[in-house]
Amino acid sequence: MDLAQLEAEMRDGLKAETVELQLDGNRLAVRVIAECFAGLNRVKRQQKVYGFLNDLIADGTLHAVSIKALAPEESV
Repeated sequence: MDLAQLEAEMRDGLKAETVELQLDGNRLAVRVIAECFAGLNRVKRQQKVYGFLNDLIADGTLHAVSIKALAPEESV
């Protein structure tokens, strides 16, 4: 898995100001700050992020994912 490519896809797709990915074996920690999360509940935010990860989960590349998806005003 190319983390730099995944980060770029998430940054572009979510128009995110921050995308941080940390991979430990088959476990991925994701921290994303994007305006598109404003007004969304946690589940809706995570669904947007999972959209970029579903194939990696389905093929077994990723086993566990931890997501912090924040709107810019929440990241201060």
